[in-house]
Amino acid sequence: MIIKMKDITRVYSLNDVEVHALRGVSLSVERGEFVAIIGSSGSGKSTIMHLIGCLDRPTSGVYELEDIEIARLSDNELSEIRNKKIGFVFQTFNLIPRMSVLKNVAIPLIYTGVPGKERYKRAMEIISQIGLSHRVRHRSSELSGGEQQRVAIARALVNKPSLLLADEPTGNLDSQTGEEIMKIFQGLNREGVTIILVTHEEKIAKYATRIISLQDGVILSDERGV
Repeated sequence: MIIKMKDITRVYSLNDVEVHALRGVSLSVERGEFVAIIGSSGSGKSTIMHLIGCLDRPTSGVYELEDIEIARLSDNELSEIRNKKIGFVFQTFNLIPRMSVLKNVAIPLIYTGVPGKERYKRAMEIISQIGLSHRVRHRSSELSGGEQQRVAIARALVNKPSLLLADEPTGNLDSQTGEEIMKIFQGLNREGVTIILVTHEEKIAKYATRIISLQDGVILSDERGV
């Protein structure tokens, strides 16, 4: 079991008004699963992604990542968990425009103390895996949207994380490029990468092998594919 959540709530205070983003959510994810969390705006899907990614803490309930209870960790320990165990892929890519593909992908290895030569060797390996060896010296600003998202995926994987989190990863891409990116995720999952993806699009969610539907902070359905 890589993720275990039990009776998770998250309450925000906005202008003295309590907003209940999650209302007693319980779920578990096995290693090697490909899970899509789907829901409309305000359903709680971004909140649950932030909690899973250790970017936020629950108001109540228990969240364990690889048997580590996240609420017990300090901010520094949470940062270390994010660096070593979780890879993030965002809708907006979050690449450094003037930096080469190789250097963008190698950035996370700096924070985990990997020496220079080893950093670039590992970055090159993962860049080859996602099919961008021919663009490795190009600045990220010179790439298409689909290529930039591939670079973002490579960067997320370079630390060999336990878990890959993708937040609306096709949101800034045309439909054909979005399909290409989702096929990359499928290929990574077949190689054993655990993936949790948040989306509001049913056609994107269908690439996953399990779909969890959220509405008003509760799980409406949890279905596994064949």
